Amino acid sequence: MTILHTARLRLEPISMAHFDGLRAMNSDAEVMRYITGQPDTEADTLAGIERIGAAWQRFGYSWWAWIDKDSGELAGAGCIQHLNRDPAQPLEIGWRLRKDQWGKGLATEAAVCMANFAFHTLQGELLTAICDPANHASSHVMKKLGMQYRGLERWYEMDVDTYVIHRQDWLASALNQPALAAAASKA
Repeated sequence: MTILHTARLRLEPISMAHFDGLRAMNSDAEVMRYITGQPDTEADTLAGIERIGAAWQRFGYSWWAWIDKDSGELAGAGCIQHLNRDPAQPLEIGWRLRKDQWGKGLATEAAVCMANFAFHTLQGELLTAICDPANHASSHVMKKLGMQYRGLERWYEMDVDTYVIHRQDWLASALNQPALAAAASKA
C-alpha cells in the first residue's frame, strides 16, 4: 500500500490504527455537513475502515489518513477511488479535514499530491471531484487544481457539483509534479 508525502503531511492508507482520529473527525457535524449531512456513528467509522481496507486490497488505492508531520495527529483524510465506488466509473479525488485544520491549505497540498499519484502512478485519464453545491471551500480547491465545472450531477444518491480534469491538462499544468508521485513509498 502506498504512502505519499507532502511538505506537511504523510498520507497513510487508512487502517484501524486511525480509528480514534477518524472517529473524532467524522463525528463532527460541521465536518460532515456537506458529505453525508450528519455525523458518523462509531459503527459508520468502523464500516468505512473495513470498506477502505477492501478497496486497498482490490485496487491498490483508496483513502489515506493525512497525518500532520509535526504533531503526528490525523489532520484529515483523502482519496483516489472510483466515482460512486463503481470500477466502471473514472477516478475520483476527495477529502475532508478536521475543523481546526480548515483554512491552512492542507486540502490543496494533499490534493495535488493525490492527483499526481492518480495521473503518474495510476495513469488515470480523467479525475473527477464532487461536492455539495453549498460547499464553496471544496469547490475552491477543485478550481485551484485546475478542474473544470461539468455541471450538477447525481452521484452517491445526491445532487452534487461535478468537476473534472483530464490527464493532458494536468500534465500541462504547473501543479504537475512527477517528483511527488515518484516519492510515493510502499508500506
